[in-house]
Amino acid sequence: MSDETLDYEQARAELVSVVEKLEVGGASLEESLALWERGEKLADLCQAKLDGVRERLAEVEASEAQ
Repeated sequence: MSDETLDYEQARAELVSVVEKLEVGGASLEESLALWERGEKLADLCQAKLDGVRERLAEVEASEAQ
């Protein structure tokens, strides 16, 4: 599944999994770096989705206030 098709819940679940793997340790430096980079991408994706929802809510609130 590509990042574009992940919804917020899927991205967050994968992010939690990545964090757990990093916390447990035992991965090589290269594996840890790949996990970290994946976590960064997932965190950015989650933030973008949350920002989009906030914008939509603000638009709805503004239209209801008129």
